[in-house]
Amino acid sequence: MDTRPSILFVIADDASWSHFGAYGDPVAQTPNFDRVAREGALFTHAFCASPSCTPSRGGILTGQHIWRLGEGANLHSFWPNTAPVYPDLLAAAGYAVGHTGKGWGPGDFAKHGRENNPAGPRFASFDAFLKTIASAETPFCFWFGSLNPHRVYEKGIGRKRGKKLENVVVPPFLPDTPEVRSDMLDYYSEIEDFDGELGGLLALLERTGRAQNTLVVVTSDNGFPFPHGKTNLYDAGARMPLAIRWPGRIKPGQKRRELVSHTDVAPTFLEAAGVPLPKEITGQSLLPLLISGKKQKRDVVYFARERHVAAARAGNLGYPARAIRTQDFLYIRNLAPERWPAGDPPLYSDIDQANSINGSPSKQAVVESTDPRFAAWATTKRPADELYDLKTDPHQLTNLATSSKHAKTLARLRTQLDETLKKTGDPRVSGKDDFDRYPSFSGARK
Repeated sequence: MDTRPSILFVIADDASWSHFGAYGDPVAQTPNFDRVAREGALFTHAFCASPSCTPSRGGILTGQHIWRLGEGANLHSFWPNTAPVYPDLLAAAGYAVGHTGKGWGPGDFAKHGRENNPAGPRFASFDAFLKTIASAETPFCFWFGSLNPHRVYEKGIGRKRGKKLENVVVPPFLPDTPEVRSDMLDYYSEIEDFDGELGGLLALLERTGRAQNTLVVVTSDNGFPFPHGKTNLYDAGARMPLAIRWPGRIKPGQKRRELVSHTDVAPTFLEAAGVPLPKEITGQSLLPLLISGKKQKRDVVYFARERHVAAARAGNLGYPARAIRTQDFLYIRNLAPERWPAGDPPLYSDIDQANSINGSPSKQAVVESTDPRFAAWATTKRPADELYDLKTDPHQLTNLATSSKHAKTLARLRTQLDETLKKTGDPRVSGKDDFDRYPSFSGARK
């Protein structure tokens, strides 16, 4: 009898960590996410590999920092097909593997020889996938990629569903206007749609008798598609919801404050399945922490960004940046500070998917605000170094990189980041590669 666990990975599209009920959000109604957290473990300090769809998903699938993925570090890229991915490794070990919805991407996985999306062969639904498994004892690995809460939203849907403007907690980097509050309610509505999808998946596990021995992981790929969020290395862009349940193995009710990364997902799945980890993996399994209570070997996490929308800047240039995050500080290194971080004006197309300044009500509110700080936080050029004290500045609005009081902290984090980038072979550090040279699957600026 095969006792290896099945694996269900459920990923939202553009959802920030704090906008789920388990984290105390006053608006979100997410009973299914909250249930997974309650019956397993809730991570309060989980981070994506990159705050952009394609590279984030690549980091999850490979367990590696995105700077090790070649052209896979960019949005709308061609999958390089050089890094092993956990679905392939599990399939080789006898797992039934598949995905539905948004897998790796957006991008082209076939150009360099892949037959299926790196997340696995596509199925119409989780139910359809389960019906293809001949034996109830065969373990499976399934990726459910929701399209929620990615823009575009039905304008006003939040209020139509009975949500109240006055209940929204507007983050300080956005103008507190009725338009922004309504935009956030529309976003919340799609968060709840995602949670409904999750509920259907959990119910199907129970109906098919597979819930007990299935490792369930629920997260998002990057932060919410609002200014200062998605594509940014601040918490609003890189800090992720993460709940993990494995009945009988992971003690329920855990609330973990350890710093963890999406690059830890692949090694967690492989260890659970008893599959050796490829030497290329830079993440670490979370099972020793969750099952045995062993202390992590790491007290920092790293994440990065390269090119998001090719048309965002003249020359189809990206915005290369690297970050190191501790419990107390965030240090960001902007490798091309002469570039506009949200895209050349007036497009600002890196903020969300709409290549115009009026792509969303919140983006419009930022640009039209009479308070220049909102545009400065979202769109204006940034210095090479950014340092934030997370205890006093949880939304990362006051850069302390030039503060003499924080000079030692800055020097320590700079050195630690340098050492890690060199050790893990970041081409930006060695000068051997320029991620801007890779073509974009979606085309480029003309």
